[in-house]
Amino acid sequence: MWILCTLLTFICWGTADLFYKIGNRGKEDNNHLKTGIMVGIVMGIHATIFMILKHVSIDLMDIIKYLPVSFFYISSMVIGYKGLKYLELSISSPVQNSSGVITALLLILFFKEKFEMPFYIAVFLIFIGIFVLSIVELQKNKEERIKYRKNNTVRKVITLTILFPIVYCILDGMGTFLDGIYLDKLSLINEDSALIAYEYTFALYALFTYIYLKKKKQSFQIFHEKSKLWAAIFETGGQFFYVYAMSGNATVSAPIVGSYCVLSMILSRIVLKEKLSKIEYLGIFLVLTGVIILAVLDV
Repeated sequence: MWILCTLLTFICWGTADLFYKIGNRGKEDNNHLKTGIMVGIVMGIHATIFMILKHVSIDLMDIIKYLPVSFFYISSMVIGYKGLKYLELSISSPVQNSSGVITALLLILFFKEKFEMPFYIAVFLIFIGIFVLSIVELQKNKEERIKYRKNNTVRKVITLTILFPIVYCILDGMGTFLDGIYLDKLSLINEDSALIAYEYTFALYALFTYIYLKKKKQSFQIFHEKSKLWAAIFETGGQFFYVYAMSGNATVSAPIVGSYCVLSMILSRIVLKEKLSKIEYLGIFLVLTGVIILAVLDV
């Protein structure tokens, strides 16, 4: 069951990534905050419906207990949204998605897990594939970087395009690592409570951010942000499946889920007509091969 949840998370978050790209094409300064608000709204609604339908209750201590995980996830996502502003100059998607491999390695290191050789081959293929995609994207945008290098202001922007995905990778990797501990290794919280705690924490973030934008007299209209709404829906769907994936086998789920950038790239090629080079197809092939091996192993 956990492997199905893992693959559904992969699909949901890969699709969400596409809508994040579409929804953040405008370069206004508060786009990342508006995206976070939309995700928080949808997650809050989902958590409420989930509690009603499943007759689940949650107390404040569960939310507090899960707060370290929520903090790392929400921080990484807001930084990721901010980085979308500089997407055309960044190597964001592949670098950010390497967090899943980092998480798997941390779980192996800390919990002394041992797997058969195919597992390590699969993780290696995913890592190499993501590394190839990162290098290609870096080279692809080299001319744009050189063009702006003389301008000190834009030099700072270029620095940010590199820093955003790295910071995201670290924060998201830590969040996933803690999730593996909370849900799988030590079972500190059950899946339903973790899901509700995270989604309500995100809803609180959305509320405070909305108040902040209102004080700054920034407009925000939910139904005028259709791409962000679809991104939030797929993000929330992925979160629903994710907690069950991580509770089943965190070490294997992490690199699969963390590879959703390849689905995003494929969808961008189909929907946004973005062109991919042969080497990018090779990177995608390596990642998908690793994902398929892990899925078939079902260790």
